[in-house]
Amino acid sequence: MLDATPSRRAVLAGLASFGALALAGCSTTGTSRVTTPAEPVRPTIPPDVLAMYGARPDEEYPVPAADISMMNPIYWRQEVDNVTGEREGAVVVDTANYFLYFTMPNGRAMRYGVGLGRAGFEWSGKGHIAYKRKWPVWTPPAEMIERQPELEMYRHGQPPGLLNALGARALYIHQGNRDTLYRVHGTMDVVTIGKAVSSGCVRLLFQDVMDLYDRVPNGAPIVVL
Repeated sequence: MLDATPSRRAVLAGLASFGALALAGCSTTGTSRVTTPAEPVRPTIPPDVLAMYGARPDEEYPVPAADISMMNPIYWRQEVDNVTGEREGAVVVDTANYFLYFTMPNGRAMRYGVGLGRAGFEWSGKGHIAYKRKWPVWTPPAEMIERQPELEMYRHGQPPGLLNALGARALYIHQGNRDTLYRVHGTMDVVTIGKAVSSGCVRLLFQDVMDLYDRVPNGAPIVVL
């Protein structure tokens, strides 16, 4: 299993998400006034970025478009300089900044925004992608079922589909011949990208994990900083 070393968090500024709030003020005449806050400002999305996160009706389980206006644009998929120090063909998870890089030729890398493990489940270390699966079955570890008894129904596996815990794709992290039980996998929950919410795994939007899946070969090294 990868070293359970707590990783530092650098909380990035994101788009605010507001619920309905009502502020009532009373006057001497007994009248009241209710003020509703303005909707959060959402970014303008370039057409090419919008297309990257569009619907995928060709999938075995058709994938809806992702509402990436709810994400900080810094987490949209983009090609960047390889700042990881790793050679071509590596997966690098920068936990401090909620980025995942796949390193490419000529000093470049594809960068994705990710969601990470909540407090108590952070991990770091080195391993490799032993294998990959499209629309995988998810089997929760026994210790997770003990913590969350409602998962008992999935002890022998949760069927694939949009609501499966691993989503559209999963990359399985091993050290040597040992399964670490950690995965890089998909999620449709846009607002979790750039946050620590999962039980240790690295989560990408469906469209991003499908793109990553097509780039990463079996056996590729993975480094979690």
